[in-house]
Amino acid sequence: MARPRSSGYDGQRELILQHAAALFAAQGYAGTSMNQVAAACGVSKAALYHYVRDKNELLADVAEAHVQRLAAVVRQVLDEGLAPEPRLRALIVRFVQEYASAQNEHRVLTEDVQRLEASRRERVLDVQRSVVATFADTLAEVRPALAESGLHRPLTMLLFGMINWLFTWFRPGEPLTHEQMAPIVAELFFGGLAAVGSPEAAAMPAPLPAPISVI
Repeated sequence: MARPRSSGYDGQRELILQHAAALFAAQGYAGTSMNQVAAACGVSKAALYHYVRDKNELLADVAEAHVQRLAAVVRQVLDEGLAPEPRLRALIVRFVQEYASAQNEHRVLTEDVQRLEASRRERVLDVQRSVVATFADTLAEVRPALAESGLHRPLTMLLFGMINWLFTWFRPGEPLTHEQMAPIVAELFFGGLAAVGSPEAAAMPAPLPAPISVI
């Protein structure tokens, strides 16, 4: 009979995943030992193996938890019943905001998913594909002609290029926050450079149109 889990099992496991993600992101999967993960979590190595079988399973758990959170963001946006364009804008904004609190996990997903054993890698990639498909399908609803020409998927990948690599250069507060950056990414994607204004200007009410002469 399996030993019952303690009441704090899930919380401790979440803490382990957070510390492992931080270590993997900072020094690489290959450069991180289970001893280091255990020390960061304040537990013994033997206690760590109560939660994961080995380092590869730990990596898989980090990556899978991250993509499942992204899939949950997608479901939340879809449940709002928005029209196609505001739906795509909401997806972009929510993803940028999600990455604000998951930069370590996203770096691990981007750089180390190929290290997973085949079955776990495919499970993670399947969730990723589903997320990307939702973006692509929504983009096709916004601009049906793009779907007819087959451009909706390449454009979706270009969009993810903007979102996914924010963590490599963006430093919050210098001078923008993730909350300010998120709508800028959406505006840049939808309207190009001409559509991007300062966050302060975006927060101000739009000026009234000039009166139309009837003479």
